[in-house]
Amino acid sequence: MNSREVEPAAKITGTVSVPGDKSISHRLAMLGAIAQGATVIHNFAASVDCRSTLECLRRLGVKIDQTGSTVAVHGRGLHGLQQPPTELDAGNSGTTVRLLSGILAGSLFESTLIGDESLSRRPMKRIIDPLRRFGATIQARDNNYLPLKIQGGRLNAIDFTMPVASAQVKSAVLLAGLQARGLTKVHEPVPSRNHTEIALAEFDAHIKTNLNLIEIEGGRELQGKEFTVPGDLSSAAFFIAAALAVPNSKLRLTGVGLNPTRTGFISLLEEVRARISLSQLSDMNGEPAGDIIVETSELAGMDIGGAWIPNIIDEIPMLAVLGTRTRKGIRIRDAAELRAKESDRIRAVAQNLRALGAEVEEHPDGLFVPGPQPLRSGVIDSFGDHRIAMAFAIGALFADGPVTIEHPECAAISFPGFFELLDRVRG
Repeated sequence: MNSREVEPAAKITGTVSVPGDKSISHRLAMLGAIAQGATVIHNFAASVDCRSTLECLRRLGVKIDQTGSTVAVHGRGLHGLQQPPTELDAGNSGTTVRLLSGILAGSLFESTLIGDESLSRRPMKRIIDPLRRFGATIQARDNNYLPLKIQGGRLNAIDFTMPVASAQVKSAVLLAGLQARGLTKVHEPVPSRNHTEIALAEFDAHIKTNLNLIEIEGGRELQGKEFTVPGDLSSAAFFIAAALAVPNSKLRLTGVGLNPTRTGFISLLEEVRARISLSQLSDMNGEPAGDIIVETSELAGMDIGGAWIPNIIDEIPMLAVLGTRTRKGIRIRDAAELRAKESDRIRAVAQNLRALGAEVEEHPDGLFVPGPQPLRSGVIDSFGDHRIAMAFAIGALFADGPVTIEHPECAAISFPGFFELLDRVRG
């Protein structure tokens, strides 16, 4: 069994950068593939998930060149993708499946999307239903799971009200709407991350946003251009938490994406008076970015639910572990979606916190982690989930002894080089 031992740290210090934003990288590559001309993407995410997207696009006839972290996508135009010779393997990437399904719904051929064992357990009905309303023919195992067989065709615009906030579902609908006849409207219950809307506007799509309503006009060709991807805030979150929790720490993270639909993690920490500040603010192709400076802080604790959840969904495992370092603990509710991620993240967090000697209450839609309480030496199961592995690697930094993480290699799904960077910032 592959495992890695992480020792406690004396402090966290230095100036570092994190890899390019995974969510933005996926979207730029896909839009570049259906744009006119070349799209050049600097600081493209090195994650396994984003490699899955690039490989799927290549199988659809898209020429892609890569030099280091710069990717050049040679677009084939709005309806220029080719029928793939084999199945499209998304690996572990739900973003690849759900967003690419929106594009394939408007492509005039049949294709089949598959994934690994974990992805094959994740629900897809949430995108299947709206894409069928556009006119696409989609077959799925139990009408909900991979493999997805999509017979694309001529689409007609829809007016879609999302039952729950989901950036992936919204994006699938917008990408189908881009190819549909007429004006597609998407109504959100609360705003979710808006990287797709920003990217579409940068590619010259006719798209409008107004509060919780997004409208896109179908049939307009996109224009390729040059982009630089900011650092991934969801990756930075692990190092922010480390610097907050480990005594005598001060860390600067440079060039991190600060999109307001993603900065709930920072806003929550600011509410509980964490010593965290922003500098060197800039705009990167419509996406705000800047440096994050964070120092060791005493945190009161927090109660997280409702409209907060879509904004911080990726950071919840890390927040739960950080709850052991707060005065009053952290309560998380309204987050049942976590049970349908790469693992059942609610159960995974609860089980691993208990394995390190912590008390935790598990609920159907969340957790309560009392604080303050120590973490002891122990062994945790990553469940093959990158965010679980990384959250507990950070927890190990403030445990009373070494923590062994089983299957740590899954961190590369979103953050290749995570453990090496962790070693660099340790004091």
